[in-house]
Amino acid sequence: MRVGVVGLGLMGGSLALSLKKLDFIQSVIGSDHNIEHQKEAIALNLVDEIVDFEIIKTCDIIILAIPVNGVISSLKQLTDIPKTTIIIDLGSTKEIIVNSVPKEIRKNFVAAHPMTGTEHSGPTSAQENLYHDKVVVLCDLEHSGEYQRDIAVKIFNEIGMNLHYMKAHAHDRHAAFISHLPHAISFSLANIVLDQEDKDNILTLAAGGFRSMSRLAKSSPYMWEDVFKQNSENLLESIELFEKELTKMKVLIKEGNFDEVHQQMKDANELQKIFT
Repeated sequence: MRVGVVGLGLMGGSLALSLKKLDFIQSVIGSDHNIEHQKEAIALNLVDEIVDFEIIKTCDIIILAIPVNGVISSLKQLTDIPKTTIIIDLGSTKEIIVNSVPKEIRKNFVAAHPMTGTEHSGPTSAQENLYHDKVVVLCDLEHSGEYQRDIAVKIFNEIGMNLHYMKAHAHDRHAAFISHLPHAISFSLANIVLDQEDKDNILTLAAGGFRSMSRLAKSSPYMWEDVFKQNSENLLESIELFEKELTKMKVLIKEGNFDEVHQQMKDANELQKIFT
């Protein structure tokens, strides 16, 4: 099978590397609007060839590894693909994408969100094993064609991912708390520190805690603007609940109620039991 990857950054480039290892994949070609990304992708051997979007439409499998608005725009250009073509998107929000799929190609389409990534972007950030042993959420598969569903499941299984199934609406609400809110907090934290501290103090005093919490602030503004916009309702709910929790901690500290502060911290420690 021939695969076309649209978007050759961290997610698309890493997936291209993984797909090239699969026995049933004959070739992996790529498309990217960024000329520098095209050159880097070829130099790094992420894809076999850079092609126009019209050539991507002739592939057996089309991977859309671009921001959400780009996915929606691309889907509108794919209404004339063969009935057997498989389209897989990797968007961080799912409901608006699923609702935007033209009816002519709904059975061609598989909505996926691989729960992996780093704060880096572009083809040079691509990693061979980025997807291995990570979770991928597949949404609303009952609306995908059986053939397309089976091939998508086969791909994610063979690159070593752990498959989970969810409705698009539920995915977006959960992702707001687990992924989108942490990014919003990280961007905000970075801006607070940049407003208060000079660069020398940041470099001198910033230890592991700050580095860990601010790491996500390195993420692409282009990608995350789209995510925040498309999942704004769920994100705003998560921010409001976070504000309430932070205000609770603020009041306890202000009142000198450090026994309760301790209990709040102890309650939060329970989270780590989930990961062990």
